[in-house]
Amino acid sequence: MDRRDFLKTLAVTGAVMTVQRSEAMDILAQKLTNAGGGKVDLVAVMGGEPEAMFRRAIAEMGGMKQFIKPGQKVVVKPNIGWDKVPELAGNTNPQLVAEIVKQCLAAGAKEVTVFDHTCDDWQKCYKNSGIEAAAKAAGAKVMPAHLESYYKNVSLPRGKRMKSAKVHEAILNSDVWINVPILKNHGGANLTISMKNHMGIVWDRGFFHSNDLQQCIADICTMDKKAVLNVVDAYRVLKTNGPRGRSASDVVLTKGLFISQDIVAVDTAATKFFNQVREMPIESVGHLANGQALKIGTMDLDKLNVKRIRL
Repeated sequence: MDRRDFLKTLAVTGAVMTVQRSEAMDILAQKLTNAGGGKVDLVAVMGGEPEAMFRRAIAEMGGMKQFIKPGQKVVVKPNIGWDKVPELAGNTNPQLVAEIVKQCLAAGAKEVTVFDHTCDDWQKCYKNSGIEAAAKAAGAKVMPAHLESYYKNVSLPRGKRMKSAKVHEAILNSDVWINVPILKNHGGANLTISMKNHMGIVWDRGFFHSNDLQQCIADICTMDKKAVLNVVDAYRVLKTNGPRGRSASDVVLTKGLFISQDIVAVDTAATKFFNQVREMPIESVGHLANGQALKIGTMDLDKLNVKRIRL
């Protein structure tokens, strides 16, 4: 079973995505690695709860201690942009955020901070998304991001349209950070995943929308301080009316998760996954090709060692 087969062995039934039994899926259950073995570049998991999928994925990547060292200050950056409950898939799944926080602390992190520059009222977003409570219960600090004073200017010499940006101090003051977006439809960028999740670490998002959104998304990802991991939450997918969504009819239960250090690759895999829910040609998510052109990652998954797992 090749990578494309893995991403295509899905079918949508009503409002719920179900994995169809097939010879390909039987093979997937038995063959979990690509030929050649070696270091795993990207893990794609389907069919489990958020915590279980992450535990399996990070284990396949070598464990959290590969990315978090004792005594480090860590930021976990989910999407908390909207005043929506988890079932409406506007924000990253709180169970996933909590599990990542726990694993960072278990790996020896000195502290873990969670934040996002929200679109709706930040206190309502933090509370109603379930992320504030879940993160605190797991041992993290939760930091606001609604004041410009939290942000410091960062140069982006490799950017084409964006040459600098004000980035939240939590990112700049951390030793490492983990990018944890949710996969969902977006009215402007078509999809919001790991690359676009960077818009939640900057102050002036208006610049993006008025200066070629797809290019600016790629430009901000050229910043020197890159996430050590990109973990894409595809447990529930907002297939239409994103990024906010309108009702439960916009949401599909997909039970997926993607993880990689390569931000372009993980977003490419997630885009192909989304295309099984709703048609979304990869070329319509222009920041992927823009990111590859800036050499921040690759869209060519065939060049990577991808591990595909069905729980």
